[in-house]
Amino acid sequence: MGTTRPGGPRILLVDDEPSLLQMMSVYLERRGYTVTTAASTHRASALAEEQPQAFAVAVLDATMPGLSMETLALKLLNLNPSLHVLAASGYPVDVSALEAAAPGRVAFLHKPFTPEMLAAALRRMLGAQEETGV
Repeated sequence: MGTTRPGGPRILLVDDEPSLLQMMSVYLERRGYTVTTAASTHRASALAEEQPQAFAVAVLDATMPGLSMETLALKLLNLNPSLHVLAASGYPVDVSALEAAAPGRVAFLHKPFTPEMLAAALRRMLGAQEETGV
């Protein structure tokens, strides 16, 4: 089930590890982001369909059951042409197909990462969005 709290740019966090999802959510909310969480790929897909333009960045765990990260990311990117996707995994993940489909809107963050590393990656992505006027 997703949760939303008021704040700045909207971030969709998708991860099947409840403790990680909670930690990332709390940290980002303290940094001024509005955070919506989804503990499954199907819930993330449904949230994006309900509000296709709602999110600035989707942070996707690359190794979840359900939809593949690439399938979910492509769906989210197609629903929202200004969305950025940050794929996160403890394993090497090839995001070249996503980068080709959405140049400049996809990045990878290797797990484990600190909350500060996540916030820095989001700032880079959102900064690039502001610079291109998207």
